Amino acid sequence: MLKRQSPGAPEHSRDPAAHGAALPMSHNDSRSFFNLSQLVLSAGQIKPSPALKHSKITYFEVEIVDVQSKKQICIVDKVPPASTVLDVKHKFHKACPQWYPSRVGLQLERNGPFLKDSISIQSLAVSSIITLYFTDLGQQVGWTTFFLTEYTGPLLIYLLFYIRLSTIYDQVESRKNFRHPVVHLACFCHCLHYIRHLLETLFVHKFSEGHTPLKNMIKGCAFYWGFTSWIAYYINHPRYTPPSFGHKQVSYAALAFLMCEAGNHFINVTLAHQTNSGNRTCFPSPTYNPFTWLFLLVSCPNYTYEAGSWISFTVMTQTLPVGIFAFLMVIQMSLWAQKKHKLYLKRFYPEVRRKAAMIPIIF
Repeated sequence: MLKRQSPGAPEHSRDPAAHGAALPMSHNDSRSFFNLSQLVLSAGQIKPSPALKHSKITYFEVEIVDVQSKKQICIVDKVPPASTVLDVKHKFHKACPQWYPSRVGLQLERNGPFLKDSISIQSLAVSSIITLYFTDLGQQVGWTTFFLTEYTGPLLIYLLFYIRLSTIYDQVESRKNFRHPVVHLACFCHCLHYIRHLLETLFVHKFSEGHTPLKNMIKGCAFYWGFTSWIAYYINHPRYTPPSFGHKQVSYAALAFLMCEAGNHFINVTLAHQTNSGNRTCFPSPTYNPFTWLFLLVSCPNYTYEAGSWISFTVMTQTLPVGIFAFLMVIQMSLWAQKKHKLYLKRFYPEVRRKAAMIPIIF
């Protein structure tokens, strides 16, 4: 015989009627039984809270479904509640070795955003079974590899043209024509620019996302390497013509170039220091360093200095390929600055609302 026990009330004795005995029921007993019945009917079914339900789950099962065909690829079982999306990707890789973790894109909904690797599985769970949609992101490369490859190419390519290989220039003509000092200065500035980028990639920048598609690196390398070849060919050509205004034009432009390079470096260090310290509650503020005072006028001074470097290099060398490259770089930097400026407006509106994105007043 089942025994019903009301929480918070003393335990009832066994019902004698269960043994076939017929007992008389008094008036008070019938009234108490009626009141108890009404209380139970009015309470309805007691539902356990979601927190209590999740607390009983020791493992989750993650169903991986193809986003296009909607077919099940595999089920990742025995996933602890403390696991992250990255842990699921590693388990998925063991089941399907052809898709390594950086290539796997997982979505909670078919048209939803890709889940970040740091998201907890327990935060996605409604029940013990979680369905995630899989997308093949293609071959991936790390951001460090991306930038090191992109910036190493221009550095080496320029030096090959600078030493005037016999396969590029006529050696007889190269020996006859005297090299103007601006050719040596241009080589120094160009190498300095990309060496700075390489060192900052290794020791300054901290990348939030671990990987990027391989096709992006191919496009970036084609752009930088191609333009570097064009620029270096003209500047190091035996028939290169020096700037129209001579020494003054070269000196002032070189000084502006070095100042922009220094400013870019100090801005990147300031941004990296803010990220490493974990202080993201306020907009980056200028320090005692005068190169960081540009934060008072624009929200993305690193792009301002980068554009200034290439404009100065154009004036210093007075070469058409450099001018075209600088023009494209200014457009690209302004687009990146506008995108970043919008993000700043959402996070730091009071501090950023009076600032421009890259160039004061214009952008």
